[in-house]
Amino acid sequence: MLEQRIQQQFFDAADLKYQSAEALAKPIADAAQAIVGALTGGGKLLVAGHGPAAALASLFAARMMGRFERDRPGLAVLSLNADAAVQSQLASTEGFDLSLSRQVATLGQPGDLLLLLDADGEHPALLAAAKAAHGNEMAVIAFIGRNSGVLRGELGETDTLVSVSHDREARILELHLIMLHCLCDAIDLQLLGEQDPA
Repeated sequence: MLEQRIQQQFFDAADLKYQSAEALAKPIADAAQAIVGALTGGGKLLVAGHGPAAALASLFAARMMGRFERDRPGLAVLSLNADAAVQSQLASTEGFDLSLSRQVATLGQPGDLLLLLDADGEHPALLAAAKAAHGNEMAVIAFIGRNSGVLRGELGETDTLVSVSHDREARILELHLIMLHCLCDAIDLQLLGEQDPA
């Protein structure tokens, strides 16, 4: 019984990936092109996630600053979740909902991008961060789940929405991880070209 339930988790995750591949390929490609455009134009990418997605934001920033599957120079990508001291200080003086937007307002410049990750996209901190980005003339890329009306409503024509059509947080986060890996690969492809098959 337990083994069957575990197997079903794998099957459900695989089914969602297969069902989502075609629908998500274009918005992920659009996000990759926007990121490469910003980075090669002298801008930077700020990345933030809410709840469990904060770990994904930090992982993505580390892969961009370091490497994904190939060696390349580090890219100007900063995880806003990485510095616990900054988060703690800002949360104590600004409140948690405003701490993220304060970082975006302080660090973001016109031409930079903000990548937001959240399973539901309903948290006020993410909405405030998106508004701060728009106030700094930054475009926003949002990786969210199906039920994300608040953040979805803040996004404009220059922004990129990548929405997983599922309700379970675990499945959404699993798909966000592969989406971030696709983003890493697409960015490296644009910067480095095709990898030598040898």
